[in-house]
Amino acid sequence: MSERLTPGDTAPAFTLPDADGNDVSLASHKGRKVIVYFYPAALTPGCTKQACDFTDNLDVLAAAGYDVIGVSPDKPEKLAKFREKESLKVTLVGDPEKTTLEAYGAFGEKKLYGKTVTGVIRSTIVVDEDGKVEHAFYNVKATGHVAKIIKDLKI
Repeated sequence: MSERLTPGDTAPAFTLPDADGNDVSLASHKGRKVIVYFYPAALTPGCTKQACDFTDNLDVLAAAGYDVIGVSPDKPEKLAKFREKESLKVTLVGDPEKTTLEAYGAFGEKKLYGKTVTGVIRSTIVVDEDGKVEHAFYNVKATGHVAKIIKDLKI
């Protein structure tokens, strides 16, 4: 099981393909705060709700100096379909190898319907302008999570 990040840790660097196959890296956001959220799969009900919530609040988050990047194990083609179908505005990147998911502690054992399974742990990591972890939220709920982040970040 991968280690969970805690505030003050250096956020692991990553470069992953977005829905259009272009590389997106954490380093390219230096100087901005970044909300990196990890979700199990594009085009599923909970993940759709979460991505739509981030899209609906993108202007509020951007005005407060935050960029948003959603990470899942999906391939860029599926992310493009997800973005088109749901009119998403957040940056979605794919991590089919799960290396970034593991580096952020967002992949491992979790409880699903009472059973222990290995998979993506729905998580959100807030990274400051210097690349340090400001907040680390694990096992978050898809619904209502964005509102909670906005409240926790006092936006």
